[in-house]
Amino acid sequence: MRPAREARGLALAALLATGVVAGCASTNWVAVRRQPRNVLATQITMATSDGSRISARTMLLLRRYDLVDELENDPLKLLVDLREVFNREPSADKLYSLAELAYWAGQKTELTHPQKALELYGSAVLHSHGYLFDDRFAYLRNPYDPEFRGACDLYNGALESILRNFKRNGQLKPGTTQIVKAADHTIHLTIALRGTGWNAEDFDRFEFVSDYVVKGLKNQYHTYGLGVPLIAVEHKRQKGEAIDHFYPPEMSLPTTAFLRMLPNGGDTNTEHAALLELFDPMTSADIEVAGRRVPLESDLSTPLAFLLNQPQLQKKLDQPTLGLLDPDATGQLDGLFMLEPYQPGKIPVLMVHGLWSSPITWMEMFNDLRAVPEINNHFQFWFYLYPTGQPFWYSAARLRNDLAAMRQKLDPEHKEPALDQLVLVGHSMGGLVAMMQTLESGEDYWRAISPEPFGVVKASHEVKEALGEAFFFHPNPAVRRMITIGTPFRGSHFANSVTAWAGSKLITLPKMLVRGGEQLHRDNPAFFAKNNLIDVPTAIDALSPESPVFPVIQASHHLPSVKYHNVVGHILNDRVMNYVAGGEGDGLVTLQSAHLEEAVSEIVVPAEHSNLHRHPRTVLEVRRILMEHLADLEAFPYRLERLPETPVEEQAALPPVQIERRR
Repeated sequence: MRPAREARGLALAALLATGVVAGCASTNWVAVRRQPRNVLATQITMATSDGSRISARTMLLLRRYDLVDELENDPLKLLVDLREVFNREPSADKLYSLAELAYWAGQKTELTHPQKALELYGSAVLHSHGYLFDDRFAYLRNPYDPEFRGACDLYNGALESILRNFKRNGQLKPGTTQIVKAADHTIHLTIALRGTGWNAEDFDRFEFVSDYVVKGLKNQYHTYGLGVPLIAVEHKRQKGEAIDHFYPPEMSLPTTAFLRMLPNGGDTNTEHAALLELFDPMTSADIEVAGRRVPLESDLSTPLAFLLNQPQLQKKLDQPTLGLLDPDATGQLDGLFMLEPYQPGKIPVLMVHGLWSSPITWMEMFNDLRAVPEINNHFQFWFYLYPTGQPFWYSAARLRNDLAAMRQKLDPEHKEPALDQLVLVGHSMGGLVAMMQTLESGEDYWRAISPEPFGVVKASHEVKEALGEAFFFHPNPAVRRMITIGTPFRGSHFANSVTAWAGSKLITLPKMLVRGGEQLHRDNPAFFAKNNLIDVPTAIDALSPESPVFPVIQASHHLPSVKYHNVVGHILNDRVMNYVAGGEGDGLVTLQSAHLEEAVSEIVVPAEHSNLHRHPRTVLEVRRILMEHLADLEAFPYRLERLPETPVEEQAALPPVQIERRR
């Protein structure tokens, strides 16, 4: 046992020393803040004697109406008196000050009198909503005035405080109606979902984006507007529907909560109906309020980091070493999956990782791309997880079958045109796995195994079926565009005798491949050519420049309907890495090997291999290509349009708002 253990240790050291791969270590994607992020903490700047802060413009208003003393002595009476001033002389600046003072008083009383604080926050929302949307002040409303943004922040901050109160009391539940007192007003608040395909019973709870700080993503995408960014956490899925197979056990989705005041149809001005709408910012970047388009405040990065931080998902995605060294051990972990709900009408972009890697490697690009509105409106991102220790043509065969199975589950009648515009993105060896989805095999791949006809080979049904899938295939007609990044189209010199030896000591091939190869040689003596594809033992051997697969790939027929794009890495002044790679390139793949003749575009990025797909220039190039893909669709007989927003008056699923009138 000791020599075997020493051999494995030496083998792993050899792989690491040559820089073959960069495994993915477990990542803490988010951390809980000590205090929620609150933009109002720095905006309310005028200090009172007890240290609380009020804006200079509100203090000016209080001095004009001789109300400063009440601020110090009786803040609640101040609000009553200022409302009386507003009723006599309505103006936007008084609404702003009422909202600010109510929020300030709510902050002061939240710990000692939480129910009173809730009432004050309701008043702050009511007054800030009036400042922003009351038609009486439309001609004076100035979006360039800092007070306008201040009103937005007061609306958002007060609404978040209301939602936190609801959550503490178990009231933040879609489909229910809650009552919020706001001074002498009563707001009947119905909570409604506005996400495409969302159901109230799907969600377990809602978390606040402001409670978390993102650690695992370089860029955080936060858009500014109205509403409270939330994280909607779904119940654990039981894999009941076909689509559930492609989702994580617990999905976390970006959500924005918006409180919409409804027209008051009653006979009193003290009772109000309102909707607390929970929007999906992936489909609703802005909404219509009082005849105007209003941008929603949203955060896409924090919910993604929260999702990636879930232990069950980390177990599924973050096992590159297991997938390399023991492909059989990955079991149910591999395959196609999504990190956001499937959306009909959006074009899939499938990302395929490389050797000793996992879909985690795509999260930076995914986070950057879906933050682009045009891309978010028209594309959805899928990922492929596969065991990287086996030769890549077996992984390509598995992907071919998985894509066919997914199409059968999502669109069995092939009525969804967006699924016929599939874009594949592959990094390193993943580029070869993806590329083989667009090739016609003919007899060429089998001839790289044996000069004898495939039909005469003696093998069990299982082995013969696997051979047929791996070496006889047609291009997937749904694939219309291919983006390869740092892909060794002619192999890589890192697969030398040292790394091949290390791979043979470390990598345990799938049992079916091992048993099948032994059976084929036993039952078909002198049948196979020397140096044939069946005898290539591991992924590292498969990537050698001497691998018999590369001449076949170079000669394969490509469909003219597929457009190829290529990104090549080039690091300068690194003699050690270039020596390992066998020439100038990204440190593992030379410029010559990474070049793609069929590409309609090819750029060179100054990055080393393991970070090439994360480099900003690569992300920008993928973004450009996706936008080009959209532009090319103008020639097709259909247009991919943004999903329509259902008007409020047509949202029949919403329970009616019942207001009990006072006598």
